Amino acid sequence: MHYSLSDYLADIAHNSIEAKSNYVKITFCEFDKIIEIVVSDNGCGMDEETVRKAQDPFYTDPRKHAARKAGFGLPFLIQAAETCEGTFSISSEMGVGTKVRCTFGRTCIDTPPLGEIVSTVTALMAMDGGYELEFVRSLDGEEYSVKRSELLEALGELETAGSINMARIYVNSLEENIQHNKTGEA
Repeated sequence: MHYSLSDYLADIAHNSIEAKSNYVKITFCEFDKIIEIVVSDNGCGMDEETVRKAQDPFYTDPRKHAARKAGFGLPFLIQAAETCEGTFSISSEMGVGTKVRCTFGRTCIDTPPLGEIVSTVTALMAMDGGYELEFVRSLDGEEYSVKRSELLEALGELETAGSINMARIYVNSLEENIQHNKTGEA
């Protein structure tokens, strides 16, 4: 079960990477009244029937999970967004990619906590594969972005504990900066 918004983000982005995307863009924005998460990719995409089925908890792609008979990621996300004064949408095209967008009421008591954004993004950046992942984070007008290719260029790899920790420290510094700018702390 997903506990935080970062858990939902990780699930969707992981699906994008598994869909053979070579570019995944994640935006995680907090506005005055809503939190918006958008994950778009240029992976294999889905036809209309598969998009419909993907929203059913008793469906999972048999190519990805041959032994599993259920896929709760999107259904849980849809339920959470709708419960929390938010929205959900998905668009996909075969051979082009997929875009998932969800919003949550920022002040709704049922909105899950943000979770470990920095650790989630760092873990996604460190997943095996030849893909670009761009993460854009916005908080009340303050923004930063980081790309996997930038981390790979600076660190040489994202496979060892040392390099993954350095990436986490860097992303954390970006996150702390927008948090401090928001609160006006020096």
